[in-house]
Amino acid sequence: MQNKILILDFGSQYTQLIARKIRELNVYCEIYPYNNRPEITNEIKGVILSGSPFSVRDPEAPLPDLSDIKGKLPLLGICYGAQYLAHYYGGEVAPSEHREYGRAELNIINNSCKLFEGIKNNSQVWMSHADTIIKLPEDYKITASTNNIKTAAYKIENEETYGLQFHPEVYHSVYGKDILKNFVSGICGISQNWTPESFIETAINNLKKEIKNEKVILGLSGGVDSTVAAVLLNKAAGKNLYCIFINNGLLRKNEFTNVLKSYEGMGLNVKGTDAKELFYSALKGVTDPEKKRKIIGNTFIKVFDEEARKIKNVKFLAQGTIYPDVIESQSVKGPSATIKSHHNVGGLPDFMKLKVTEPLRLLFKDEVRKVGAELGIKKELLERHPFPGPGLGIRILGEVTPEKINILQEADDIFISELKKHELYNKVWQAATILLPVKSVGVMGDERTYENTAVLRAVNSVDGMTADWSQLPHEFLANVSSKITNKVKGINRVVYDISSKPPATVEWE
Repeated sequence: MQNKILILDFGSQYTQLIARKIRELNVYCEIYPYNNRPEITNEIKGVILSGSPFSVRDPEAPLPDLSDIKGKLPLLGICYGAQYLAHYYGGEVAPSEHREYGRAELNIINNSCKLFEGIKNNSQVWMSHADTIIKLPEDYKITASTNNIKTAAYKIENEETYGLQFHPEVYHSVYGKDILKNFVSGICGISQNWTPESFIETAINNLKKEIKNEKVILGLSGGVDSTVAAVLLNKAAGKNLYCIFINNGLLRKNEFTNVLKSYEGMGLNVKGTDAKELFYSALKGVTDPEKKRKIIGNTFIKVFDEEARKIKNVKFLAQGTIYPDVIESQSVKGPSATIKSHHNVGGLPDFMKLKVTEPLRLLFKDEVRKVGAELGIKKELLERHPFPGPGLGIRILGEVTPEKINILQEADDIFISELKKHELYNKVWQAATILLPVKSVGVMGDERTYENTAVLRAVNSVDGMTADWSQLPHEFLANVSSKITNKVKGINRVVYDISSKPPATVEWE
């Protein structure tokens, strides 16, 4: 069994960053809502409590049950986690005189503290909290301070329990990753051996046990996730794997043909099915984004089910679900508002009668790419930008029509082609063109035009949980805008989206 760190999430925007930093150390970890965690088993070697938008003094503050953890396993509380461990075990947390947000210098008081082994004194850390610990329980000892905070870090005597009021997971904390390494490797004693090679070996063995000799179908999209899932499954299921690539009419220009061609020579059993007219008919007159997503998802399932029935005795459906899909579909505290539904999360309709297998559901996007490289998948497939399951259906705001799809495909093709031509494609994480239901006056030659507006969107990210807009050269954007407005009939205005995630999402719908 794989040794791991358990991260209990209290709703912090930084929780995924904790997991990412630990995974970068080649140590396996999993995130669970604090109120829906697994039982503590022998594989769990340590626990981390995340930050939270809540205050420990709030009536609705998250209250974890740590009866089988504290004092029994190494435990690290970060921000809210540290304040919870102080406040609820006899200490006191109060509002800070000034909201503590930003850079601070860490003054290490106890040099023998294992958490700070090898950490330089007065190094920069990142604070982000409105409360502060003003009194510690009797057996808690301060291990570090800052100019403004007496208790920046502490340890409980005779326990491997630690608290940090700063965030070691963000890059502003210069030695943050080293502090996390000291915890997971030094204090928890986990070997740093969780690598793409070890994941592949474990995944193939687990898939063989799960699938046995049964038939598996997989919906290919041409994207990184489904491609890596297919190659991994092929090693486990061989001739029992059947891949289906459905043309929903919402793909990029010529993508159906190009993707099928790219799979040639990979030893995969792939069948292409053109169902675009069915999707167009189902979407007619629909403008609500969530309804569009559900219609596209339901129509996909209908087509997929029809194709699956042509293959006798199929028992498993494989999906390219990855970890951000899973995390964003979990609620930390009871039912929460849906940001947007994920096409890979939420199970199957009863009528399909298939078991679901998700070989990549515990990997972040960059980890999927590393696994793909280890599997020998072609670079051009692994470097493809993420593309949403509903495709251009959610990049056309308002009703989706064949005419709008054609306009968007042409504009999008220019944007993506120019990114590749100017060697910018691999410098951004995802690029998209969005067609707005907004018309504006323009002029072409001596003629007045009244046509659509297109939005160019490019972002940089690691795993899609957060994203910054890409600062593409102005000359490049001017060139793309000129080509789109000159070559694509139906667009006379191009704008560039400079919103980051959060507060915006990567997609517009």
